[in-house]
Amino acid sequence: MSDIKTIKVLSPYDNSLIKELALIGEKDVEKILSKAHGLFLDRSKWIPAHKRIDILEKVRHLMQDKIEELTKTAAGEGGKPYQDSKVEVLRAINGVKIASEEIGRLSGKQIPMGLTEATANRLAFTTREPIGVVVSLSAFNHPLNLIVHQTITAFAAGCPVIVKPASNTPLSCIAFMDILKEAGVPEGWVQMVLVENDLAEKLATDKRVNYLSFIGSAKIGWMLKSKLAPGTRCALEHGGAAPVIVEKDADLADMIPAIVKGGFYHAGQVCVSVQKVFVHDSIAKEVAEKITKGARSLKVGDPLEKDTEVGPLIRTGEVDRLEEWVNEAKKEGAEILCGGERISDTCYEPTVLWNPSHESKVSREEIFGPVVCVYSYSDREEAIRLANSLDYHFQAAVFTQDVNIALDTVQKLNATAVMVNDHTAFRADWMPFGGRDTSGEGLGGIPYSMHEMTRTKLMVFKSKFL
Repeated sequence: MSDIKTIKVLSPYDNSLIKELALIGEKDVEKILSKAHGLFLDRSKWIPAHKRIDILEKVRHLMQDKIEELTKTAAGEGGKPYQDSKVEVLRAINGVKIASEEIGRLSGKQIPMGLTEATANRLAFTTREPIGVVVSLSAFNHPLNLIVHQTITAFAAGCPVIVKPASNTPLSCIAFMDILKEAGVPEGWVQMVLVENDLAEKLATDKRVNYLSFIGSAKIGWMLKSKLAPGTRCALEHGGAAPVIVEKDADLADMIPAIVKGGFYHAGQVCVSVQKVFVHDSIAKEVAEKITKGARSLKVGDPLEKDTEVGPLIRTGEVDRLEEWVNEAKKEGAEILCGGERISDTCYEPTVLWNPSHESKVSREEIFGPVVCVYSYSDREEAIRLANSLDYHFQAAVFTQDVNIALDTVQKLNATAVMVNDHTAFRADWMPFGGRDTSGEGLGGIPYSMHEMTRTKLMVFKSKFL
């Protein structure tokens, strides 16, 4: 009997086996880490900027040739509908382009000297150097684009990187590793590991690791940070409970489709999905009914069918959890405007709840499922207070035609980013992205990640001729 441990990659839609993959052990992890560390220590092996740019251009073209294949892989293993998975693949391709272009912007600057007598006869400037070995622990909900954000950024910045994909969705990462190899990425610069959680922790907290990129639960992320070696930087991206403030002058024709998309995209399994919608009481019931109508119109089903709009949850246990939370909210006073039932062991109806108790789990925790809560308010200040009352602070939104109200709300909402007249799940891959407080630390977004994966070196040159 073999001692090799494996993971089974299952379709989140019907739980059928897609592939069984072998996990690697501690000795293999040590070889991988030693390889990455050795590459960083030997400056003669560093890849010049122009070569990194050439390689990334090849990566981009290879990905463009495999759009359909990559889309089906991502949708099949992750459950995000085909149409949205294709958007993810196109974003990932553009992400490679952004990283390639950003290489030329990783520059230092001249530091003024001669401002005091003690600094006379000196020339000073900074450069940016790669920080060192990067370890990236990824999540399931964007199985290709997150891998790009967590590996290509490091490679573009000149760092060797080791990536562990989510155990539910490793196939997109494997496909991407094949593309990197074909594009000519030198051996050891981007390595993938499939390991159990204890080995992933050991890898992330090794003293040879200079930077940890983690996307996942707050509990695990903060635990890992507490165990990092001295000097190791990190970026932690956790969940949120994205709040939306809707004023009485909001453009409902434009807003409702945005709220429906932002709340039910990928069955709500996005850290910035619309979750809590606070609406002025003069239009609250109308808004709730329109969101309900939009939710009812969504097609739920097989993510590989091209007209599916909402796919399955990643695990059967998540359906059980949602069912429990929604039932609790109902018992505690929420009105279920639509949904509230499981469709199968893997799919849950798009659900809209009206005025759930602020003590219910759907109000206090990240739902991470296709459930949107609508609350009425008469006082915007109170709505903002409730929106800020949780420990999770990521992205938020306000809908209004009044620029003064918009600016005031943006200032008062505790969030890393506030969208005005757009849903909370909006993202462009070149913008800063990340949670604050319990929701995370550090910034994602390709240029911002690359900047964090480098560090400043100062040179001061003294000469009597200066």
